[in-house]
Amino acid sequence: MEYTTLPHDHGQAMEKALDDMPCLEMFQNVSDIFKQLGDASRLRIFWLLCHCEECVINLSSMVGMSSPAVSHHLKQLRAGNLITSRREGKEVYYKAADTAQARLLHHMIEEMMEIACPTEAR
Repeated sequence: MEYTTLPHDHGQAMEKALDDMPCLEMFQNVSDIFKQLGDASRLRIFWLLCHCEECVINLSSMVGMSSPAVSHHLKQLRAGNLITSRREGKEVYYKAADTAQARLLHHMIEEMMEIACPTEAR
C-alpha cells in the first residue's frame, strides 16, 4: 500500500492516518448534523423530544416560543432525520427518531451539559 508523502517529516507517521481519513462528503454529512444543533432553541426542543412525544402547541408552551417558531425548528430537525412525527386526527406528535444517530446526539448533549454547565444553572 502506498501512502501519501507529506512535505515535512515530523516523526508522527501521519501518512497512514491520512490515507485512512474518511472522504470530505462524510465530514460534510456530520457537519450538517451538527448544524442542526447549532441553535440553542432547536437543541432544547430536540432534548425535550428525546424524553417525550409532544405536539407543537405543548412544545411551544414548554420552551416559551411561538408555535410558528417551534414549527420552524421541528422542520429543521425533521429534515436532518433527528425527529419523527405521527398524525392522530388533526394533531401531529413529534419525538426523537429511534436511530443510533439521534441516541448518540442525545447522549452527547447530556454529557456536554454535565461537563460544561455549572450545577447551579440547572
